[in-house]
Amino acid sequence: MSGRRIVSYALMFLAALLNSPSYAGQQTLADEMVVVRFDEPLLSAAREVIRIYPGIRAELERELGFSTVFRPEVILMKDSASFRKTAESDLVTAFALPQKNLMVIDYARMHTHPFTLGTTLKHELCHLELHYHIRDRKLPRWFDEGICQWATGGLAEIMTDGNRSVLRDATLSSRIIGIRRLSELFAGGGRDLLLAYEESKSIIEYIEKEFGATGIRGIVKHMAEGDQLEDAVQKSLMISLDQLEERWRSSLVEKTSWFSYVGDNIYEILFLFGALLTLFGFVRMLNRKRAYKDEDEEPWDDDGGEQNPPPSGH
Repeated sequence: MSGRRIVSYALMFLAALLNSPSYAGQQTLADEMVVVRFDEPLLSAAREVIRIYPGIRAELERELGFSTVFRPEVILMKDSASFRKTAESDLVTAFALPQKNLMVIDYARMHTHPFTLGTTLKHELCHLELHYHIRDRKLPRWFDEGICQWATGGLAEIMTDGNRSVLRDATLSSRIIGIRRLSELFAGGGRDLLLAYEESKSIIEYIEKEFGATGIRGIVKHMAEGDQLEDAVQKSLMISLDQLEERWRSSLVEKTSWFSYVGDNIYEILFLFGALLTLFGFVRMLNRKRAYKDEDEEPWDDDGGEQNPPPSGH
């Protein structure tokens, strides 16, 4: 998705939110660092945001190398249905609007594993930090999402099936989307969207594994100074973006095997195996019944011999 389209959707989202009845009835709690708007039953949650925000901001400043110079606004919504209607998605649990330094959180889902108020707040604040220091046209969507997942231990702002990996499926079927096209997947939904998030996370995690957290911070630093992603990667990692992708793809193939795929889908495989055994047993039972029936229909004399033996040939 292009930066212009992201801005357009963000402003549409904000307009719909500000005009919604739930927003009009919200209360406000604030200090010198953050403003929290919330539905009346969420006063305790708003106080929790005020309490944990300084620590979260300090963590991000250390991890990204930025100093926070703005006071963000957080909106806590109690009704998931209203949130989904505003966000136009059933998968999204939170949303950041960098143009307004605004974070919107579906608080009703903050008790659904793995989401917590603290990690979600940190993830969305990470988006605001990146967009504040890096111009949109220089910040690819996949890099933005990958960095924020890395900063929060892998947490994304969408609901996923934790028992399955669309990235592993895509690797096994040779359907990985290249880095230069990866941001386009965020405009879709379903498996494409999940794959976009998983790939973004995987690439950043690969950079950390091979080049350390300093490699990630180096890329972010160069982009904040005005470099495009490709130049920032070259300066920080001393390899090209294409070389990074090639190495990342190779690492995926090495660690992804049919054995690990079976492990991820063991319950489905066992269910199928059990169904096949049941079918086999049923067919075998029918064959036995048919055999017993054929034996019962053969004529026998009282001594156990045949009543009408065939001619002897004499």
